[in-house]
Amino acid sequence: MIDSYALAAVAVMAAVTAALRFLPFLVFNGKRSVPKVVRYLGAVLPYSTMAMLVVYCLKDVSFGGLSGWVPAAVSVAAVVLLHVWKRNTLLSIIGGTVCYMVLIRVMM
Repeated sequence: MIDSYALAAVAVMAAVTAALRFLPFLVFNGKRSVPKVVRYLGAVLPYSTMAMLVVYCLKDVSFGGLSGWVPAAVSVAAVVLLHVWKRNTLLSIIGGTVCYMVLIRVMM
């Protein structure tokens, strides 16, 4: 049975999430121009987020043996090549992940 406290917590989280999603549309409803800082963040944050993810994913790469760094290096190359070829971020991420998972299973 679902506890009323848990149900209330989920309802509050859903309401806050919905409010945060709708707030930009309410504030910038087409009548006001988007501030420069928001446009700047919209242009810069995707690249900085990807750079942070690359650093996070490669921080524990071991150079002690081939099975430590080859899957990561090949997968990074696959992500770059897929992105240059198709210009599709989702395809690049999924392709790199699949490549990495296959390589760590084959090389272990």
